[in-house]
Amino acid sequence: MFADRLIAATDIFGPLCVGIDPHAGRIPAIFGGDTPEGVEKWGLALVEALAGQVGVIKPQVAFFERHGWQGMRALHNVAAAAREAGLLILMDAKRGDIGSTAQGYAEAWLGESAPFAADALTVNPYMGVDTLEPHVRLAEQNGKGVIVLARTSNPGSADFQARSLEGAPLYERVVEALAPMIERLKGACGFSGLMLVAGATGPEEARRLRTLAPDSLFLVPGYGAQGAGAEEAVAGFARKDNCLTGGVVSASRSVIFPEGSGDAETVDAWQQIIVRAVKLAREDLISATGCTHKLRVT
Repeated sequence: MFADRLIAATDIFGPLCVGIDPHAGRIPAIFGGDTPEGVEKWGLALVEALAGQVGVIKPQVAFFERHGWQGMRALHNVAAAAREAGLLILMDAKRGDIGSTAQGYAEAWLGESAPFAADALTVNPYMGVDTLEPHVRLAEQNGKGVIVLARTSNPGSADFQARSLEGAPLYERVVEALAPMIERLKGACGFSGLMLVAGATGPEEARRLRTLAPDSLFLVPGYGAQGAGAEEAVAGFARKDNCLTGGVVSASRSVIFPEGSGDAETVDAWQQIIVRAVKLAREDLISATGCTHKLRVT
């Protein structure tokens, strides 16, 4: 089950999940700049640097998609290299649609022969629980995960997610409705591969989500460049064996575009800068969880 694989990865490397986000204009010249070829070379070098440092990555599909079919080919190749390196892939595509359209999206990312194979996929539940069913069904069949947007980290998330619905915020009602799906994707570790997005910028809300969904894994954006610290990022994790566990914390710009990386003159020098930034973030998050005694990464 996906949940078991993710918990095994965090037991080794801690909860850091690195976002593979090739922002426009940020790809260094040593890779060829902001072109499909440059994005692919950059992504492959990044995967090589991350192997053995983290267990989970999260490619942002939009930054590949903007380059057309060449960009999607780059995404395919970067993801293939990540799988070969033993990294779990959380594909950030935020799909959400109805009926056969949802089925098509699910097959593209979570199917047995998916062209953009991922270990888990982000989905938007705000068209209704029925839009999630094709994703959850394929996740059950293929040992994959589904990551549902519950309480996101963007400033405008409160416009709708925090609106009251029968005495509780909408995002809480969404999570309550997910209970049967959470049970369907539960692994031997006790956590479910039905993950919830719980932004680090709302730690109290993350704690509330943990109360509502004690068995869900969490994907936590908002750490690092978006302003949240490590303790805020792990606020919604579950306490087990004297430490906090039950999810991953995503960091992108702070670890893939650290200071000085754009000036590196060789790929090796660039990778060394990336590894240093990743180690700092990883150690910061491990310290916040109190799980130092469990981890095996050095």
